[in-house]
Amino acid sequence: MKISFLDMSRQHTAMKNEIDEALARVFNRAWFILGEEGEAFEQEFSAYLDARHGVGVGSGTEALHLALLACGVTAGDEVITVPNTAVPTISAISFANAKPVLVDIDPATYTMDVSQVEAAITPATKVLLPVHLYGQTANLAPLLEIARKHNLCVVEDACQAHGATFEQRKAGTYGEAGCFSFYPSKNLGAYGDGGFVCTNDPEIAERLRLLRNYGQTKRYYHATKGFNSRLDELQAAVLRRKLLYLDYWNARRRELARLYDQLLQGLPIVLPQTMTWGEHVFHLYVIRCDRRDELCSFLAERGIQTIIHYPVPVHCQEAYRDLNLPLGALPEAEKAAQEIVSLPLYPEIREDEIEFVAACIREFYHR
Repeated sequence: MKISFLDMSRQHTAMKNEIDEALARVFNRAWFILGEEGEAFEQEFSAYLDARHGVGVGSGTEALHLALLACGVTAGDEVITVPNTAVPTISAISFANAKPVLVDIDPATYTMDVSQVEAAITPATKVLLPVHLYGQTANLAPLLEIARKHNLCVVEDACQAHGATFEQRKAGTYGEAGCFSFYPSKNLGAYGDGGFVCTNDPEIAERLRLLRNYGQTKRYYHATKGFNSRLDELQAAVLRRKLLYLDYWNARRRELARLYDQLLQGLPIVLPQTMTWGEHVFHLYVIRCDRRDELCSFLAERGIQTIIHYPVPVHCQEAYRDLNLPLGALPEAEKAAQEIVSLPLYPEIREDEIEFVAACIREFYHR
């Protein structure tokens, strides 16, 4: 049996007629940027999140970048985040001419270790940027309290947390801004790049709308310097249709994660932990184990594709040597990077495929 990490053709096949119809609306209207589909999706996804405002942008990276600018980040400001995220989180901070300040992670959740945040705050700190990783939120309550105490903004990286909750509210709706990616592999994925920022602050929303479209107040009149970062009509049409299924897909992910949990019990591996503060949406099913690389090779020999999210912490990347954080500076993130591996999990994967993956893992440990 050959098992891909993600087979997006299965979802497309199931939705082909619906997607074709959505795309045909755009082609028939012949308006492709900042039109009816984009406005409708902004309203619908904002309503899903229970956020007052939503702004579609070009990607998750741009969502973070523009959110930081809209929150007033300028050159020399510091943004506190984590080292075990996808590099675009850090790229967005760099694009805003700010300095990323990294704190270590909680090994139980792989999200920001709240106990280390206050020690990292300086007079230059402007934003706390928690990353909701693998489909589960960071522990937001103490972070929000720290932000209030020090008069800081909170920008949530919810690019892997579409529909996840913290204390009954959706990820992305607690801070000044919440940022989402619609990269095709996400729980809510487009047919190309796309991003979104939600906020309850009308002034931040207005700044975002200016920043994403060259700073224009009306055609060829520019109130501020801006960018080209717009969610196009084709992607918005696709996302509107897919949004109708997001809760079902997330529930299916949780169901499949429980199946993995049952099948992998008793092995010398650490299974994902779902914290009591909210609902996990399992963008990724990440286990942790010794002999990780041996296990990945063993599974590959049996036709099973795995991926490591992420193999090199940001401060160990060549591009970010200027952070001047030596190996050993963030030990929990560094150790996790050597031990984690993501197993195939998506709504359309069959249960017999998960059973085969689990059986192969058991075989590896029982050799």
